[in-house]
Amino acid sequence: MPSARKKTSAATIYSLRPPALHLPAWLAKFIRKSGLVYPSRIDRLRLVIEMSRLNVERKTGGPFAAAVFNCRTSALLAPGVNLVEGAHCSVAHAEIMAIITAQCIVRHFDLGLGSGDPVEIVSSTEPCTMCQGAIMWSGASSLVYAARGDDACRIGFDEGPKAPDWRRQFRKRGISVSGGILRREAVAVLRNYQEHGGLIYNGSFHTTRSALR
Repeated sequence: MPSARKKTSAATIYSLRPPALHLPAWLAKFIRKSGLVYPSRIDRLRLVIEMSRLNVERKTGGPFAAAVFNCRTSALLAPGVNLVEGAHCSVAHAEIMAIITAQCIVRHFDLGLGSGDPVEIVSSTEPCTMCQGAIMWSGASSLVYAARGDDACRIGFDEGPKAPDWRRQFRKRGISVSGGILRREAVAVLRNYQEHGGLIYNGSFHTTRSALR
């Protein structure tokens, strides 16, 4: 028969509810000021790069941002910024925050079906292994990013063991991929984060303050 202690422990576990992940307040103000329609990929990339810069400046997370756009209307569906450190949550990457927010807005687990149009995910940096999986199952039809994965690795981030042919795998699933656009601007945000001692959060024992590297 289970002990009373075990029963209490189990009851405590089953009563838990995961905390809500909230995007920072400054982001809503920034989007209201910046607008909701971004006709070109350059416009969209400039938006997420500026979001990544502000996320560092406002000390609300790491140097990464992403957003989901309706390809037909060019409208922003949802923004996302990295919240890993502040939210104490290893999965709170920018792409995942943008996907979660967008799916809540369209009320569907498939962004394309929920919005009724093709959907594009735009990221300030090439998605890590975890985010690649999230994007693949998100219902998006295209991915665009600025900085490359090795740019993030260069300042100490572990991007995970990506498949060498991951772009081909995306295309097989109907997701086009374009990268390295406005790379210099996005890399400047990464380097600034490193130079100012931003936390390099990786799994296991590889988390360090970048200024100590």
